[in-house]
Amino acid sequence: MVARLSESIAKLDHWITSNDFKDYDPFDGLSMPGADLLTFKNHFLRIGLQQTVRRFPINLRPALGIRKASGSKGMGFCALGYLRLYQATAMDAYLQKARFCLDWLMQNYSKGHSGYSWGNHFSYESRGGTIPKGMPTIVWTSLIADVFIEAYEILNQPEYLDVARSCGQFILNDIGRYHSSQGSLCFMYTPPLNGDKPSWNGCIHNSNVLGARALARLYRHDGGAELFDLAKKSIRFTVEHQLPEGGWYYGEPRKYQWVDSFHTGYVLESIHGYINATGDTDYLESLLSGYDYFMQRFFKADGTPRYYDRKTYPIDIQCASQGIQTLVNLRVYRPESLALAQKVADWTLANMQDRKGYFYFRKYPVLINKTPTFHWGQATMLSALAHLLKAQSEVSSKPA
Repeated sequence: MVARLSESIAKLDHWITSNDFKDYDPFDGLSMPGADLLTFKNHFLRIGLQQTVRRFPINLRPALGIRKASGSKGMGFCALGYLRLYQATAMDAYLQKARFCLDWLMQNYSKGHSGYSWGNHFSYESRGGTIPKGMPTIVWTSLIADVFIEAYEILNQPEYLDVARSCGQFILNDIGRYHSSQGSLCFMYTPPLNGDKPSWNGCIHNSNVLGARALARLYRHDGGAELFDLAKKSIRFTVEHQLPEGGWYYGEPRKYQWVDSFHTGYVLESIHGYINATGDTDYLESLLSGYDYFMQRFFKADGTPRYYDRKTYPIDIQCASQGIQTLVNLRVYRPESLALAQKVADWTLANMQDRKGYFYFRKYPVLINKTPTFHWGQATMLSALAHLLKAQSEVSSKPA
């Protein structure tokens, strides 16, 4: 198992580096030259163009003039993947690649905010509105802050913790908060746009608790009642809205009421990270209920990852990558987690990795969209497989 994982990772690593850490993104359709003229800058026409490029079964981007690019979230996941590979193998080459990704992130952040923060390298149109190119989000920033904390804890380099602290200032000062009548709070997705005030309509669970996890991990290093208080109130908001079966809607407004695998994984890992960082077990029961739901609903017996809690297709590469990573990171709670993570990896290597090393975007019942995506496919799979390799190597090295 370790040998096959290592071979797959080597092929993927070669693809990423030979492409200079650049590839497409599922939502980069508005990077097409002339997109504003074609859509008249109309919100719905922009969504139509973006989703057409995203959902078309073959890759239209070369024909439309959309170029491969590096992105902050992809570089963050690559940094985390290379850090895990360094831990698993002690190979200096992986450490140097991790440092390269971290340096890139320190140079390519969103300017004009209270601290280090990151967003998309393209304009994004969603049912929630427009997120302009470069506008930082709490999702990107929190995930990357988490990686810098990991880098500090592994390498003991204070500069990395300073970057994470700066991310914390962005979350504290620039991100709005919706306060519920129960005393909990929900962090908003972005800084206020066009004077918007935090409201129920902006409550999205994975982005909320990712921010909480970042603050909780900073609290572990620096202390501070405010960090703990805000993190706990944020986690409480999402726990209060857990569905009876154990999962969570993507967000609370009706337009966001679906349950998918990778956003559920983000929520679970964030609650787990909060507990680990603070020692507060008040929400452990909720975490265990959600994790059991995750394991039962989002994977078939043969390891096939499912997109929705009640629907398998389209099988998205993030269903696989986040599934593997969450199963590895939460294995302390259920002994069968690691075996299931290996099954998901086996299925993914057999069905979604190209002979060139990269992973396909999506699999449908009768066709596969083979578009190579950077953060969405290659970076997240590098991180997932690295987590699994590290865990499997630890098991293999234990005395019989």
